[in-house]
Amino acid sequence: MTDTDPEQSADAHQPLEWRDGDMPYSPAFGDHFYCQTDGRLECGHVFLAGNGLPPRWQGKNDFLIGELGFGTGLNFGETWRQWKLSRAIGQQLHFMSFELYPMRRAEIDRALSHWREIDAERHALAAAWPETPEGTVSLRLDDQTVLSVVCGRALDGVAASEAGFDAWYLDGFAPSRNADMWSTELMRRVYEKTIPGGTFATYAAAGFVRRNLIAAGFAVERRSGFAGKREMLCGIKA
Repeated sequence: MTDTDPEQSADAHQPLEWRDGDMPYSPAFGDHFYCQTDGRLECGHVFLAGNGLPPRWQGKNDFLIGELGFGTGLNFGETWRQWKLSRAIGQQLHFMSFELYPMRRAEIDRALSHWREIDAERHALAAAWPETPEGTVSLRLDDQTVLSVVCGRALDGVAASEAGFDAWYLDGFAPSRNADMWSTELMRRVYEKTIPGGTFATYAAAGFVRRNLIAAGFAVERRSGFAGKREMLCGIKA
């Protein structure tokens, strides 16, 4: 869920604190990695529903989701769970995430252990995750699902990626704590790499985030946020 921190190099491991049992917290950014109410349900409300998923991937042979901020892997785990429930034979999902500070295997396993609903996905992800993630971690987790985690600055990773993203999960730390992850330049790169009719969704509703997304070219819509949060943003590349 991070992009830059001037005090740490790109290959540094970000220190974590664990609060309320298995809730990971970043001291560097002063923020939790996911919603304290229920991060898995938030993923469904914000990122899946906000991008019109699962319905939008039905009938497509290949579907590419981009994510800014892999964090604990929770969004991937919940997306993979829903993908397995609704996919057709032969369809392929590629989930590509951009993460400066990839977690270690034990940290991912601990963070995701809170949700029994994604136990199968957690076990598979933890078993395949490298001990020292670097470069691009590419995992074929089943015959219809590939996960790629591009380790490094999101701006560099997105700029170097091929165009063709169908949907984006914009899930960096809070804009007030990690403004680079929501910059005009990065939002423009996201827009460039998105197919016509492609979408984004984010829990964030800060005014400068909305303005940057509009400046990039997206048609932006406000929707009701998760768990009492007044607003979230989603949008489309017309």
